[in-house]
Amino acid sequence: WISAFIKKPKCQTAEVGATVVFEAETEKADARVRWQRDAKDITASDKYVISAEGNKHSLTINNVAPEDAAGYAIIAGASKVKFELKITEAEGGLLLGQFHTWHLPLFPDHITITSFFGHWTPDTRQDLTGLFTEKPQSGEVNVGGNITFVAKVCGESLLKKPTIRWFKGKWMDLASKSGKHLQLKEHYDRNTKIYTFEMHIIAAKANFAGGYRCEVTSRDKFDSCNFELTVHVEVIAEDAHYALWLMVSPCSSTDGGEDSGELDFSALLKKSMVQVSTEPDVDVWEILHNAPPSEYEKIAFQYGITDLRGMLKRLKKMKKEEKKSAAFLKKLDPAYQIEKGHKIKMQIEVANPDAEVKWLKNGQEIQPTGRYIFESIGNKRFLTINNCSLADDAAYTCMVGDEKSFTELFVKEPPVLIVRNLEDQMVMKGERVEFECEVSEEGAQVKWEKDGVELTRDESFKYRFKKDGCKHVLIINEATKEDSGHYRVKTNGGQSLAELLVQEKDLEVYQSIADLTVKAKDQAVFKCEVSDENVKGVWYKNGVEVKADARTHITHIGRIHKLTIDDVRPEDEGDYTFVPEGYAFNLSAKLNFLEVKIDYVPRQDPPKIHLDCMGKTADSTILVVAGNKLRLDVPITGDPAPTVVWTKAEKDKSKKAPEDGKQEPVVTDSGGRVHVESTKGHCIFTIEGAERQDEGVYSVIVRNPAGEDTADINVKVVDVPDPPQAPRILSVGEDSCVVQWDPPLFDGGQPVLGYVLERKKKKSYRWMRLNFDPYKETTYEAKRMIEGMAYEMRVYAVNAIGMSRPSAASEPFVPVAPSSEPIGLCVDDISDTTISLKWRTPEKVGSAGIDGYGVEYCKEGSKCGSDEWIPAFEGLTERTSVIIRDLPTGERMQFRVRAFNVAGPSPPATLPQAITIREIMQRPKIWIPRNLRQTLIKKVGETVNLVIPFQGKPRPKLTWTKNGEPLDPKQVSVRNSDTDSILFIRKTERKDSGVYELQVQIENVEDKASVTIQIVDLPGAPQNLKVADVWGFNVALEWKLPKDNGNCDIIGYTIQKADKKTMEWYTVFEQYRRTNCVVSDLIMGNEYIFRVFSMNMVGLSTEPCLSKDSAYIQKTGIMYKPPSYKDHDFSEAPKFTRPLVNRSVISGYNATLSCSVRGIPKPKITWYKNKMDISNEAKYRMFSEQGVLTLEIRKPCPFDGGVYTCKAVNASGEDTVECKLEVRCKYPASHSTLSESLPFMIYKENVE
Repeated sequence: WISAFIKKPKCQTAEVGATVVFEAETEKADARVRWQRDAKDITASDKYVISAEGNKHSLTINNVAPEDAAGYAIIAGASKVKFELKITEAEGGLLLGQFHTWHLPLFPDHITITSFFGHWTPDTRQDLTGLFTEKPQSGEVNVGGNITFVAKVCGESLLKKPTIRWFKGKWMDLASKSGKHLQLKEHYDRNTKIYTFEMHIIAAKANFAGGYRCEVTSRDKFDSCNFELTVHVEVIAEDAHYALWLMVSPCSSTDGGEDSGELDFSALLKKSMVQVSTEPDVDVWEILHNAPPSEYEKIAFQYGITDLRGMLKRLKKMKKEEKKSAAFLKKLDPAYQIEKGHKIKMQIEVANPDAEVKWLKNGQEIQPTGRYIFESIGNKRFLTINNCSLADDAAYTCMVGDEKSFTELFVKEPPVLIVRNLEDQMVMKGERVEFECEVSEEGAQVKWEKDGVELTRDESFKYRFKKDGCKHVLIINEATKEDSGHYRVKTNGGQSLAELLVQEKDLEVYQSIADLTVKAKDQAVFKCEVSDENVKGVWYKNGVEVKADARTHITHIGRIHKLTIDDVRPEDEGDYTFVPEGYAFNLSAKLNFLEVKIDYVPRQDPPKIHLDCMGKTADSTILVVAGNKLRLDVPITGDPAPTVVWTKAEKDKSKKAPEDGKQEPVVTDSGGRVHVESTKGHCIFTIEGAERQDEGVYSVIVRNPAGEDTADINVKVVDVPDPPQAPRILSVGEDSCVVQWDPPLFDGGQPVLGYVLERKKKKSYRWMRLNFDPYKETTYEAKRMIEGMAYEMRVYAVNAIGMSRPSAASEPFVPVAPSSEPIGLCVDDISDTTISLKWRTPEKVGSAGIDGYGVEYCKEGSKCGSDEWIPAFEGLTERTSVIIRDLPTGERMQFRVRAFNVAGPSPPATLPQAITIREIMQRPKIWIPRNLRQTLIKKVGETVNLVIPFQGKPRPKLTWTKNGEPLDPKQVSVRNSDTDSILFIRKTERKDSGVYELQVQIENVEDKASVTIQIVDLPGAPQNLKVADVWGFNVALEWKLPKDNGNCDIIGYTIQKADKKTMEWYTVFEQYRRTNCVVSDLIMGNEYIFRVFSMNMVGLSTEPCLSKDSAYIQKTGIMYKPPSYKDHDFSEAPKFTRPLVNRSVISGYNATLSCSVRGIPKPKITWYKNKMDISNEAKYRMFSEQGVLTLEIRKPCPFDGGVYTCKAVNASGEDTVECKLEVRCKYPASHSTLSESLPFMIYKENVE
């Protein structure tokens, strides 16, 4: 970047009422400039006069006033120069607009205005977390003006509202200072979740200036920011030496120490308080420093001190700074920081190893306990605090005698971690949901979210939050479909996510009510069982709701609903219906009343079993659920009353049992689990808690003297099925798995209706049901799992009776999916027997990662089925490139690559077409590195290592030559590879200079490139140094160029002189470029000899050239008449010492044309393109430095080609030089053209 200004305006100081002129000169005469004051443009007026003549610009400010003291700027194009104007009073010399050292009787000489306004020690507390999104910025205000400081905090990651505190100085809290001059405000934007805190200062006064601090805290997070307030106060012209605004109490000190920044907002001291003394200045500070404390008030009254308290505080600080601590060799650090629960050790070093120290916390002495440990080792003292808590966050002091060392300890609370994560849940509509997690700290704050939206306690108490120690529970009462989603719990150290699925399920009837036929005085029981135990219902008789009374009882226990009618009467007969609430169906049954008629029966009546009265036949089978009560009530008749015997036989032997006589009485008493009782007209057989072995054929035999009767009753005990076998995981996917299991060995006596599956995370204890309706198949695909998480599965079998116990859990499995296919498969290289393939990692990898890649190939003629693909190598490769060897030459082959992980192979990535295994010829091409396209200069003895990359297939023949001759293998080493050639010279010599050419040849096609190497050495000594003339105190010396220039240009000479008496050499000139010089300021009466060293880019010559003659400086008295000479005319017409050179450049890259010219006086330079002046065109930039002229063409295009001319003109004449510029396209039409022209281009660049 080059400045647009030749001459820049300078800062000035002027008196009030004077006229100030700022001047500037631009490089271009037509440049447009703007003047600014405090970043605002200045317009011409009577006050401000703006003028411009050619490239000279000026700003004149008339009748300057104190308010003109400000920052000014001038802008031209992209250049901006800033300067200041400072104003002083005409007599007093009071400087405005800057900080100045004030010498007042009541203030020490070294205190400046900055020590009272605007500087204080920064807070030692570090920015721990960076809570601010916008920090308060320093500001300026005039006396009586208003200013607002704004701080913003993002509340998105905070669990509760942050706490803000504003301070002045270091410790003074401004919360108690709110009132007429200070107001603190805050508000919260719910959309952006930004807290905005504002501090308004109203009607500012001079003593409000100083350093301020804003601190924000949120539980375990802290941030602070320092800023300053500058109050501009006008100085009263009278008694300018005693500026009233300096006499305010020292409200902000440079150190920010004890009680610094006391913001009392008191009024300015009145002018009457300032008394101008005509007596000599008295150093009040020195008087106070030496006086005893009892004399302070007397001195204050004597010398008119109005702020004695503030001066004493400052005096105390001065004493501390003057006196180096005698008790402490090393004090405490300004602040310490430690995490909660950790240990911290504070260390000091005392001067006296036997000194006793006291440790204080917030001013209270600390007593040694288990947590506070004091140690003394030599002159070192330690305070160790174990298991730091938030209560240890305080200020600590170490006292040795009367001296103290202060520090602060900041205890950072560690992040709250989630120890036990949330579990996925699936519930039915209306059920209660509880999400439970466990955190690492008791009483920690957590935030609950649903689908990214924070949950709060609403009016309906939909969500309830429960906290029990480290456990936190989210309770959802009566879940609905809208409650489905992802629930997240957040702490400041982590988060946990779980999914809730809420399903609606149709009510199933496990047992319907049945028709009943009962006799008078008996009990009628209608019973039904539904799938949901929370469903309530209503009973109806002939369409009228049944109400409970003394004879009618309605019960609801779990899933079973009962209607019981005692002491049945004829009017109880009718149709009874049960209607579940909320469902559009009902269950109906009929109650039949059996009227018993008593007829005359003979005294001798054979026994009879009346099974028909129960609605059963003799071959009927009675079903009883295992665990329920079996009660067989058999009506019998007979006179006299028959005796009853119950027997049981196995089911398959029920026909033979009576014949074989193998039936055994079941029971004859009422003891145990089986009870038999007989009543008039009935015999009752009861089994409490039926079991599977109770199944069989029961026979009842009734006998009396008139005969006997027998009836068989088949009892079948049905139960829930046995648990299925442990499920097997057949396959896994990205978020799913296929599980299979075997049916249970025993179906419980009822057909298996289906299966219910559950899954859980391996480390969890909560099982989540996957289906509510029984699934009839034994293969199931479970979905909606988290990839990479370990799961287990188990299965229940369901029949008409109920659900079995769960099966054993499956082996743990992890849902993973194969990755996507590799991308970007392509051929990198090919030869007659090998091929090199490369590809990129699949876009979708998954949590299982990639174990490796498998590469396969097959011939094009085959069908390339699964059996035709041949692995290119055994196992897998982790690289994304591979070389396949030993392929048949000329065969067309197809290749594919698959990525493998634990889930198996990915889809294959295949080349779009078959590849012929045959090497493809590639034209030879040499790529010369950019740094070798110009002459490579090395010093003698250095190492040369040239790496020249090239391309070409098959492997080309490489030939190196030097200046057209073969290389000397003893001096130069060459190593060739398939892609580059290395030329190495271990220790260079002067003879190694020359042009080295590399030829790359494949059959009849070749490419050449050359590199020029220049080996340089120290030059020889100059020749023929002689004293040409001696006059006065001057000696003229002449010499000739050295014979050996070290193979590079001589850049100067070093001339030294020596007095023949001492022969001590002193340097007269360094890097002197001419071969003659005049040595001046020689001492009269001394005789001198001289020597000259030559210098090139390597350094000075090893030997100097000594003058053959000495020069004697004659003493005064010998008159010397110098010869008279005509004044020499040094003017010289312009002449180009180095012409322009034809260039060929690439389009789009900056190009430069350079030449050099000499002439006296300095010639004016003009550039032309095709004889058109281009001096004012933006595309071109012209530079001139020490006679070297450069024209830069920015990103040329083919249109910029042509003849460029440089013209130099002065009063003695003119000269021109021109060249041709060719601009080539970025991409040449053919490689051959570029390769053929490359040596020529390199040669031209070397010439340039």
